[in-house]
Amino acid sequence: MQSPDLTALTQQVLWAAFALSVAFGAIVQRTHFCTMGAISDIVSMGDWTRMRQWALAAGVAVLGFAALVFFGQIDPAKTLYASNRWLWLSALVGGAMFGFGMVLASGCGSKTLVRIGGGSLKALVVFVVMAVAAFATLRGITAVVRVGTVDQVAATLPTQAALPSMLAPVLGWSLAATSLSLGLGLGGLLVAWALVGREFIRGENLLAGLGIGAVLVAMWWVSGHLGHVAEHPDTLEEAFLASQSGRIESFSFVAPFAYTLDWLMFFSDKSKVLRLGTVSVAGVVGGSLAAALASRSFRWEGFGGTEDVANHLLGAVLMGVGGITALGCTVGQGLSGLSTLSLTSFVALAAIFGGAVLALRYQGMRLERMA
Repeated sequence: MQSPDLTALTQQVLWAAFALSVAFGAIVQRTHFCTMGAISDIVSMGDWTRMRQWALAAGVAVLGFAALVFFGQIDPAKTLYASNRWLWLSALVGGAMFGFGMVLASGCGSKTLVRIGGGSLKALVVFVVMAVAAFATLRGITAVVRVGTVDQVAATLPTQAALPSMLAPVLGWSLAATSLSLGLGLGGLLVAWALVGREFIRGENLLAGLGIGAVLVAMWWVSGHLGHVAEHPDTLEEAFLASQSGRIESFSFVAPFAYTLDWLMFFSDKSKVLRLGTVSVAGVVGGSLAAALASRSFRWEGFGGTEDVANHLLGAVLMGVGGITALGCTVGQGLSGLSTLSLTSFVALAAIFGGAVLALRYQGMRLERMA
């Protein structure tokens, strides 16, 4: 394949990722799909509707990823989450920090972008602070702390730290067959649980769960199949075009914040080229803005006071540091990572949920004391 063809293919990958991100942002804006909101609904009101939306999206993502692997569309060993090091402590500590922070900041990374599209200046501040904190944890002062502490604790496994890779040798099945079987089992359970009960079967809930899940699967295909080059003419090595990590990626909203801010600040540097994460950030904001304008729900929003500012700043820092430490957010680890059945993703997701519940309890106690 010649370089001009690679250039055109890279543009196709970026435009496809942008279109999927627009759809992601529009769906979340339209349906109020939100991981933090789902946890808050359960803790505050005992309402599981939005959690079932989330479970439906996760189930579709698990089923879709397994199908892509089974039919040879992507290689699970080449994803961002494929590693034989189980970074359980990083996922635990980072996930808890992220979960606590997203409550203080009124939403996770993806929700922050959606709120920006809806007119929230608070969310814009969260985005900038979270991006700086994430970049510092990738390459700066908190990166030194991360690498020297929690990242030192890991279990090195003989296979990839993911359920299909671990169970395939035990069962004597191929990796593709094991992935499909586990995907059908676990993904099917999530979908079945979400769809139980007539009260959930409504257009908004189905759009949230099925739509977000389908968009995630489509992004896996774009990154791992459409953008796959068996032999790059410059390096003579396998490549995944427009991937920041050089591996197959789906949606995630922590590191891409840092890379987006980096791209904006050093735009004149020709080495700073657009990647999947950067166009995803722009696409989600654009999709949310379009949906907000179409529904006439766009509203400017500012801070309510000094304490509100402090909470959002602290939450943004916790999400930036915690998201990088945990290798992802509610979408990056909670949906994209979970779809690969990565052990690290399971730990990170549980820690995010736990951190969010702790933060909600903390806020409840503060309100009671003020009352």
